[in-house]
Amino acid sequence: MANNQENVNSNNTTSMFGQVVGRLVTAAIVLAITAFFTPGFAINNIWSLAIAAIVLTIIDYLIVKFTGLDATPFGKGFVGFILAAVTLYITQYFVAGYSISWIAAIIGAVIYGIVDYIIPGEQKM
Repeated sequence: MANNQENVNSNNTTSMFGQVVGRLVTAAIVLAITAFFTPGFAINNIWSLAIAAIVLTIIDYLIVKFTGLDATPFGKGFVGFILAAVTLYITQYFVAGYSISWIAAIIGAVIYGIVDYIIPGEQKM
């Protein structure tokens, strides 16, 4: 019986790790596509992209944890859209090689929302 409980705990830990990695990979892909199609939004290299995906995931997690608001453009309508634009903009202060203007953050939030909606997969943790 105890062995079954250990297997369940091990599977839950592996599953959570897989969800986190999957979410980061998806965030990096969505962010790369968004940066490519958004004028005024630049990510200089793959490391900046990876760190930006991590920072965006952490900021999104903190916003959801403390406010209960989903910081995706389609998460909570206009509020989610504004949170997505602000999150994209704020990330530049934490990541070297990532730059975005306010206008690009607004356009990027729209593109991010569209690409995030199109890419399949559950991204909730």
